[in-house]
Amino acid sequence: MRPSALLVLLGAVAAFAFPVSAEAQAGMDSVQIQTIPLNRGVYMLVGAGGNIALAVGDDAAFIVDDQFAPLTPKITAAIRAVTDKPVRFMVNTHWHFDHTGGNENFGKAGTVIVAHDNVRKRMSVEQFMSRLNRREPPSPRAALPVITFPDQVTFHLNGDTIHTVHVPPAHTDGDAFVHWGAANVLHMGDVFFNGRYPFIDLDSNGSFDGVISAVNAGLAMANDQTKIIPGHGQLATKADLLAYRDVLVQIRDRVRALIQQGKTKEEVIAAKPTAQWDATWGAGFMNPPTFLGIVYDSMKR
Repeated sequence: MRPSALLVLLGAVAAFAFPVSAEAQAGMDSVQIQTIPLNRGVYMLVGAGGNIALAVGDDAAFIVDDQFAPLTPKITAAIRAVTDKPVRFMVNTHWHFDHTGGNENFGKAGTVIVAHDNVRKRMSVEQFMSRLNRREPPSPRAALPVITFPDQVTFHLNGDTIHTVHVPPAHTDGDAFVHWGAANVLHMGDVFFNGRYPFIDLDSNGSFDGVISAVNAGLAMANDQTKIIPGHGQLATKADLLAYRDVLVQIRDRVRALIQQGKTKEEVIAAKPTAQWDATWGAGFMNPPTFLGIVYDSMKR
């Protein structure tokens, strides 16, 4: 692969974090981990894959998600730059490989991996993502969550209370939000693609209506000072999340009206109900036709 082509591919991975070849993953030596301070010892780490949250303090380091396995040394170095405490706990917001790719490395290093029940179930067996035409093999034992929960779990760590809450099927059927009460930081995983059309994994029981409902749950957890970490995209505010919700609601209503008129999926896509947002929201992996096809399939279920 030519260097220029590799950089373009890695840029796409960093922005949208979907299928990459082994060659591209080997080229992740060009990826840099950016550390963004948020509040009271909580940081956002940006690299290639889903955004990571890092919380540090007197007790231990605590992270949310871990991107791809080849990036573990760089992620670890970024953590070591702000704390000498070990990574005691990690929460996975869902099972997808761009959020759990480093699980095996962290698990073998002694980190306790925590996730919703369905995350362990899905990681334990082969998964097929039809929209990506990708098969994901069962994860190694060290990569699996060792603590799972059905609804919520609370951590009392570093002088803060960290609520981890499962939301009903949205991006997948194992989505979880992580909220720091004192630091006032909320990680929403891939329920929130800031300024982009979201990917809904229907093969993992995801739901477009479920994404909207989950976003409403996130809005209820936030205030005007909350720093919101999206699964992909820039650090956000409640106003950004509200704008995202409003766009999704408008799209849902427009697609629903077309479905009620008896339009086929091809006709819905041709009607371009997302046209006013396509130039910005649809500029990456989740292009307008692909996104609308997923929305249609979800709403016809």
